[in-house]
Amino acid sequence: MSSEQDEADQGPEIPANDNEGHSGDDEAEDDVLSREEHSEAKERVLNSNGLEDDQYSIDAIPSSPPVFKRPSSADGSISIPDDTPSLQDSVASSQGRRAQRPTHGQSPTPSLRPFDRRFEARISPSPSSSPRAVSPAFLNAHSRHSSVTSHVIPKTEDAESSQPPWEIVRWTKLRQITGHAFSEIGRRKFGRPICIAISASIVMGTSKGVILVFDYNQNLKSIIGLGTEAVESGAVTSISISADHSTVAGGHASGHVFTWEFAKPAKPFLHIPPIDWEKRSGVDGHVANVAILHIGFLGSRHTALVSADDRGMAFSHLATRGMGAVLRTVKTTRILGRYPEISSAPTKKRKPSSVLAFSPLPLGNVTHMTDSMGFVAMLTPYLLVIVSTTPIAQTQFKTPRPKEVVAHSALTAALAWFPSVKLKKSNAASSETYSRVKLVYCWSNILTVLEVIEVEASSSSGQEDPPNLQFRPRSRWKAQEAIVAVQWIGRSVLAALTITQQLVILEDSSLRQTNSSDLIQKHVYHVDLFSQQLNMIVEQLDEEDMSMHGVVADAFYMSFRAYKGRLFLLGFNDVSFGTLSNWADRLLALMEHGSFIGAIELATAYYTGKTDKTSVGLPEDDGLRHEMVREKILEMMSASLEFSFGKDDNSGPARIDHPQLQELAVACISASVSIGDVDFLFDDVYARFQDGHTQGIFLEVLESFILEDDIQVLPPTVIKDLVDLYTSKGLDSRLEGMICRLDPRTMDMDQITALCKRNNLYDALIYVWSQGLDDHIAILNDLLDLSEGGESKGPNADPSLSMQRLASAQKVDPSLSIQRLASAQKLFPYLSYTLTGRIYPTGKEMNDEKGDMVKAEIYAFFFSGSRNALPNGHRLSPEHLPSENEISFPNLRRILDFDAANFLSMLNEAFEDTFLNDSHDHLIYTSTSLNEAQKFRHSVNRQQVVDILLDTMAPPSYEPEDTVYLHMFVARNLPKFPQFILLSGHKLHRVLTGLCQYPSDEIAEDCQLSVEYLLSMYQPPDLLSLVPLISKARFYRVLRSIYRSERQYEKLLETCFEEDRHNGDLVFECIVECLRPSTALSEKQSNEVRAVIRRNSYSLLAGSVNRVASTIDEYAPDLHEAMLQSLNEQAESFKTFEYLRAILDIAKDNENTSISTRAPLKRSFVETYVKLLCDYDPNHVTTFVEHLQRENLRLEEVLPALEDSGVVDAAIILIAREGQLQRAVDRLTDHLQTLEGALVGLLEGIMDSPDIANTSEAAQDLIASIHKFSRIGTWLCRGQTKPALQSWPQIGRKAQRSEDEEALTADETLWLDVISAVVAVTQNATQTLKAQVPDTDQRETNGADRFREAFDPLKLIVDLRTVVQETFTALLADTSTPQGTKARRTDVSFLKILGAFLNRASTSSPSLSNLRSVLSDIFSAYSYEESLLALSNQLLDKDLFIHVKEADSLRRRGWRPLGQVCEGCKRRVWGPGTGAYVWDAWQRANEERLAKKRDERVRSTVGDHHRGSSRNGKGKAVEDGETGGSAPSDDRRLKTNVANKGSTQSLENPQAGPNMEGTLVVFSCRHIFHRSCVEKMQGTDDAAQKDLVNNAGADFACPLCTTV
Repeated sequence: MSSEQDEADQGPEIPANDNEGHSGDDEAEDDVLSREEHSEAKERVLNSNGLEDDQYSIDAIPSSPPVFKRPSSADGSISIPDDTPSLQDSVASSQGRRAQRPTHGQSPTPSLRPFDRRFEARISPSPSSSPRAVSPAFLNAHSRHSSVTSHVIPKTEDAESSQPPWEIVRWTKLRQITGHAFSEIGRRKFGRPICIAISASIVMGTSKGVILVFDYNQNLKSIIGLGTEAVESGAVTSISISADHSTVAGGHASGHVFTWEFAKPAKPFLHIPPIDWEKRSGVDGHVANVAILHIGFLGSRHTALVSADDRGMAFSHLATRGMGAVLRTVKTTRILGRYPEISSAPTKKRKPSSVLAFSPLPLGNVTHMTDSMGFVAMLTPYLLVIVSTTPIAQTQFKTPRPKEVVAHSALTAALAWFPSVKLKKSNAASSETYSRVKLVYCWSNILTVLEVIEVEASSSSGQEDPPNLQFRPRSRWKAQEAIVAVQWIGRSVLAALTITQQLVILEDSSLRQTNSSDLIQKHVYHVDLFSQQLNMIVEQLDEEDMSMHGVVADAFYMSFRAYKGRLFLLGFNDVSFGTLSNWADRLLALMEHGSFIGAIELATAYYTGKTDKTSVGLPEDDGLRHEMVREKILEMMSASLEFSFGKDDNSGPARIDHPQLQELAVACISASVSIGDVDFLFDDVYARFQDGHTQGIFLEVLESFILEDDIQVLPPTVIKDLVDLYTSKGLDSRLEGMICRLDPRTMDMDQITALCKRNNLYDALIYVWSQGLDDHIAILNDLLDLSEGGESKGPNADPSLSMQRLASAQKVDPSLSIQRLASAQKLFPYLSYTLTGRIYPTGKEMNDEKGDMVKAEIYAFFFSGSRNALPNGHRLSPEHLPSENEISFPNLRRILDFDAANFLSMLNEAFEDTFLNDSHDHLIYTSTSLNEAQKFRHSVNRQQVVDILLDTMAPPSYEPEDTVYLHMFVARNLPKFPQFILLSGHKLHRVLTGLCQYPSDEIAEDCQLSVEYLLSMYQPPDLLSLVPLISKARFYRVLRSIYRSERQYEKLLETCFEEDRHNGDLVFECIVECLRPSTALSEKQSNEVRAVIRRNSYSLLAGSVNRVASTIDEYAPDLHEAMLQSLNEQAESFKTFEYLRAILDIAKDNENTSISTRAPLKRSFVETYVKLLCDYDPNHVTTFVEHLQRENLRLEEVLPALEDSGVVDAAIILIAREGQLQRAVDRLTDHLQTLEGALVGLLEGIMDSPDIANTSEAAQDLIASIHKFSRIGTWLCRGQTKPALQSWPQIGRKAQRSEDEEALTADETLWLDVISAVVAVTQNATQTLKAQVPDTDQRETNGADRFREAFDPLKLIVDLRTVVQETFTALLADTSTPQGTKARRTDVSFLKILGAFLNRASTSSPSLSNLRSVLSDIFSAYSYEESLLALSNQLLDKDLFIHVKEADSLRRRGWRPLGQVCEGCKRRVWGPGTGAYVWDAWQRANEERLAKKRDERVRSTVGDHHRGSSRNGKGKAVEDGETGGSAPSDDRRLKTNVANKGSTQSLENPQAGPNMEGTLVVFSCRHIFHRSCVEKMQGTDDAAQKDLVNNAGADFACPLCTTV
């Protein structure tokens, strides 16, 4: 520390800054003090002062780059409502009678709502966020590639070789050791170092079995193993040093263990050879040729060791005392793992295992009970195991791998003990003088700290009993990647090495990552030790097994060691050690590199505890830490200031540039505030800035600390400089904010008062007078004088002068400046804050006693009736006393004349304060005789205030523009404080009338709200007489409330129609309220409401027609006609269409709903809607008419519209609905001929079409129409309207028919016409298409490929043939319906229709070839259908067999009865308690069933299927020769065969006799009966009973269910 002190006293050595010949940008780039990585937070604070470039400049400071302005009031502006409004989020509601009234539309909302806002000052009581920098950027957690954040640019020659000075660990390469061990000669002679151990010596084991011992001067002290058996035992794979630093143990790759004394390295102290497992005879030990991966000494003994190998086995070795190695015997005990299997017998395969991490508990500097137990901790891929080896091996604790380990991640493990040590200072919360034993262990990326807690022994336990220990996992941390090694640097600091060689430093108490560093350049030695043993875990990876890992990581534990706060690394080519830098080292390093600002910031963070403490050597106790860091902070600030401004006072300008001066000021002010030494800040720091003529920078930075209340007291000289600086720059509003946060008692009151008045800083003036002079009344007179246009004279001004002006002038001068008016407006937020117990403008709370005194004085000032209402001790001169003819309440009148609206809004807020609830006798005055004002202070309450206001503001003294605010004030406060305010009916009527006669539409909504408040407490006796006045005021909400309470629903609805110009929901809600059944209107009231709806029908329909229609349809369907009539009168055909669609077209939402399910509607509505559908939505006509019934409309009314709009399919459907099927088919065939003509004409001219693609698309659309109408024809012919056909005469054309056609029935004739039309269309169109198919020559010459892409006639031919095929398929399906099915039976004969068709085709076809092509198309459909049916049958047969088998198995399961007793006789029939005869009966019945099955197999050629099914199945049994009958359809019929469960006679045996009481019957409803009980309950006679005996499957029904 002495060297550190000397260096600090000399000051920071900063290289000279030579900037000659460089531009400003080059200066910033080449300057040694510039930063590569600035904190964003620091930049914001340095750029948050809101000053422009020229405003920064103070003569000695060069201009700086442009900075961002901080959000604040405009520079140089005054406190006016434009930028500092007195009311939140709005302008003042009124500027007084003398001010200009705002015009309509200037208000931000339709209502000003002056009583819904709260007054707020411009100055916020607490800043939202700190504008200053937080802890330095380099205190944050570091990433992998930026583990050290540089605050300065290092010198170029040192940038590559030297480490940054503030790195958390400073590494040093052990060059001499590296030269000995890693040189070519050393490797050839000793082998390559592969493991390291650290104690009083640095010991390394090599690949040739040699151990090298170095001291801390890097001298090679000893070479162990050369010329001994150890060299022949293979590489040294593990190494350890004893607790007394005298003995070293090494484990070799062949399984041998040697221990050596440093003093006698020529021969081993102990030799523990491996055993031959195949020849062993009860001796434990490592198996030969298995590498010893871990080794360690137990306690302080040289002869007690533990070791573990790569096969997952661990042993403890205890050597006896003797005169040498020859006389010593070693007892080896297995503590973990199993020996390998040598038996050839097949056994269960073991999971592969290994000891991934291993460590015995070292000794601490204090005796602990665990020292004598020989604790060893071991980590396998599956478990953590802690074993005590003394006096016997015993497992003390084990735990599985944590569940938080990421599945299929890298398999890594590490652990390290920290022993119990003596604490320097006892924990205040406990009496412990030594720390607990701790174990840190890691699986993959999960690190856990385990504590060993000593549990006090009970009084009954003996002294020789083993200690009672508790192992408790204390904390857990999850890293971003797997951890391969971990070590304790100190009692509270951990170092973890990750799989990517990143060093992470953790605090033990919180497991918070304090820093990290990348060690990838160190090339840490690592080797694959476990993958061969654990290959099953990787090679047989199961993705669903969350316990498996994706890869086995290399081992690092032998290369990463810690000893006495130092870390040692064994690399592939060198050895290095690192020291954890403490806080003083980091500060000194920063100062040496010129980053004095960063050093001050870091020291401040250390002082406040906002950064790492334990990891840098600082105590957790705040007092101790403050004592250590405080002096360093003061020294660094002094040294930084001396360098920045020179060591002599006449050094002139600063040596550093403007931005760094700002940073220095921020750092020094923050540090001084943190350590609480403000005197040093202003006596030394500020003095230095003054000497350098840069005090402006200091004061600008000081602003943010003042605004955050960190600094509340400034010396007078600093205040003077602050005022001069900000006023010279025109920053008066910001200066005002600072003044309001300083202690005014330290200010020069004359100076501050003059300043505030001169610059209209009335927020600061109010604060200074009220807090500095404790005068809350004088400022009121001053502000009132401003409102009247007079000059403010200060606290000693004569108020009588304002009275004279008030008496002589009725109106204020119209030329009153906006500036003075805005300053006078500060009066209202000041009153609002003060009367609610807050300090203006900071918003801090007053203490109760002072607050009550101030409130009483202010109320007395306005409401005591005397002008001499000054605070206690203040008196006016005799010439200023009021005269006898003085008007009452002069101060109240003055403020009401200025702005009545804001004053009453302020009172509305003040009324919520509890001060006005009780009397105020506790107020103390020095004088024994009380004047009028003092008496008023004792008794002021809400009642007095309201009475005075009502009397003072009575007409004609004040105009309605002002009195309306009084009425709103009274109306709103009366319901809130009914126990404190009582007013007569006359006054309340006056208030109500005044609210209804508001002067401006801007306040109409406020007045209506106030009336609602008032009527909640006041019920006028003649309320209905006030309805005209309320109606004239357009207070619709009030009117609705009145009409609703009086049940005048027609007027209620009329009011809603009148109000509902901007609110579309109100009328509908009112209609629902009036017409819903729960309202219970009388018939007269209901008619009146309907009449109102009729009168306003068109205005109602002007909005949402659908909502009107649905509402009327639900609550008043009788008004549909009136609604439609209103629309017809206005020629609103589309709205009529929308209205009818809303009430009729339910098919759009539900295709299965018919219009007949709705309430009866007039047929004219449906007909009109169909006509309008043809105009506005013709595609939906067919869908709609499909849901109509015959009686819903008249065909002759809608048919012309359907024909005109081309909706032929709908016309056909309606004609068919009328029963005119032949006419419908004739219309269908006519339309098919029309489509045929259009299609043929289109196809004939397609080659000449300029756009073949569009023409082809049109042809496809025509074919689709043909397909659709063919399906309609099929629908007509398949008998969908059979009842109509029978009840209505056929109306259609009568063409000449042949004899075959005359023999056809009506149904067959329909089929013939449809098929003929479809075939004719297909035949003619197909011929035309075939003519368009290009031949081979045309394909080559005309580009047929491009033609086929646009027009493919073969595809169209296939589509047409499909129409014919589907038509004939439908005919075949209709004529081949089985007679036994439930389908409608028809008399249509396929052969008759086919014959008539062929006859008609032969007469119409010109040649036989045309007829042959038609027949080919017809029969190709049948062959295609046949192949599909055959394939479907195969699939269905297979599925049917499976489903039938499942159904049969389900049916055999039967039903479980609900109970165990017969529902008839209530006797137990099954289950426990029924008796042994049940089992006997079941055995006999089972034997009979087996015998019957054998008989059935013998008679397999004949079979007795029905009798077998009656035994095995469920349902009704059928005997031989009996015809099948249908089973009962009722699901409560008997479904199961009766089971013999309690009778010695079986139902299946006809010889059992009539006694069937033991036979049970179970129904599907799960009721169970004796059969005899069922027969008795059903009243079966003897004959029937005999029949039932012969028929086991009798048709029973459940007596309980059938009687319900």
